Amino acid sequence: MSHTKEMADRLNDLLEKNYDAEKGYKNAANDIKNQRLKEFFKQKAQQRYDFGHELKSEIRNFGETPDKGSSFTADAHRAWMDLKAALTSDKEESVLEEAIRGERAAVEDYNEAIDKTNFPPSTENLLIKQRNAIERSLKEVKDLEERRD
Repeated sequence: MSHTKEMADRLNDLLEKNYDAEKGYKNAANDIKNQRLKEFFKQKAQQRYDFGHELKSEIRNFGETPDKGSSFTADAHRAWMDLKAALTSDKEESVLEEAIRGERAAVEDYNEAIDKTNFPPSTENLLIKQRNAIERSLKEVKDLEERRD
């Protein structure tokens, strides 16, 4: 596999995960009655949408085609979370816990992509910028969860 194809595949993997996160945040916004949390989740969905467009542009710069849609695993996970939320008395708590889990996984995915792929500096800087924003989101979600206690 060429290095260009390897870089594009890594970016497509992150793109797919951003699609998944965007859908997850949209679902969370729909499941929550608390207006502040609803707005927070809508902002995070938009952020991931924007990240997706940035990643698509990078993939095209490598002469490859961006993937479309989300992963089967994420679709199955969202269905499970919808069921869990329906059965849980505290939907906000379960959605916040899931957001924390998802953001932790995203930071790990970005770190792996950055560490294991020799991207050009401009691409690496984009990924670091996105990862840092996700780390800030993780802190925000943790703070929201702690304030509920």
